[in-house]
Amino acid sequence: MPVTRSTGLLALVGIALAALLTVIGHLEVNDDLNPWALTISDFAVSDRGGVIDIAMVVLALATVALLYGLRRASPPRPRSGRTVELLLGAWVGGLLLAAVVPTNEPGTAMTTAAYLHRYASVIAFLALPVAGWLLARRPDLTPAARTLRALVLLSLALAAAMIWSAYPGDRMLIGLAERLLILAEVAVLVTVATSLTRPAHADHGVVVPHKRGVAA
Repeated sequence: MPVTRSTGLLALVGIALAALLTVIGHLEVNDDLNPWALTISDFAVSDRGGVIDIAMVVLALATVALLYGLRRASPPRPRSGRTVELLLGAWVGGLLLAAVVPTNEPGTAMTTAAYLHRYASVIAFLALPVAGWLLARRPDLTPAARTLRALVLLSLALAAAMIWSAYPGDRMLIGLAERLLILAEVAVLVTVATSLTRPAHADHGVVVPHKRGVAA
């Protein structure tokens, strides 16, 4: 199986596992927590080191596999390729930092760790849509370009809704806005990973034609 296809499949498996773990984490936490009013981080801190934290690490590793597959696929323009790698690296780093450094307990004062967690999450949420927009320009992702751009625009709209909720909106439905934002951004990853699994992304090697001998 070509490397790009196998890494695409590995990324899809990792994303699916992260989604499953997140659902399990929501089912295991205290029933008093409201998913529409509280963020996923609020759920994670109530079960520190639990499956939601593991889900973030798994999603980060799935993105690393996806990044490797993108490198092995038909190369984009050098400058945009480096930018995409930096942005996906920021997404991965933000996820890992958010998994390691918890936010504050709901209803308590923000701590230094909570601010670090928040801004790591913000960087991740903003980096991935920009990476998705740049990926839509790659010739080898042309069939998925329209879908990627639509998901990026949806992600940015949901990010704006979440920012409004976090500040002037007094956290109204912030949990719902965040979960929809995460779904849209994970859909960007799924779209790219699915594109890598297509036969067109088989590794390109040098094919030496067999020369038939000429009869004397």
